[in-house]
Amino acid sequence: MTHTLTTPPTAATALAPREQEALRHIAAGRTYLQTARHMGLSKHTVDAYLRRIRAKLNVNSTAEMTRIAIALGL
Repeated sequence: MTHTLTTPPTAATALAPREQEALRHIAAGRTYLQTARHMGLSKHTVDAYLRRIRAKLNVNSTAEMTRIAIALGL
């Protein structure tokens, strides 16, 4: 199944600053645990951020989140 990448300009603004930061780390290839350590958070908090990001961006996978992060310049 092929998805067309559409990223409305409001996609980045829909994310809170800490959600954007978490997304940047994940898109850079860091694990949830590495992201949590870098941000000074628990792994569970990072997981919660990423669940909210998926819901806000209407995506189902880390790969889709990463593609959107790249498209948004995060």
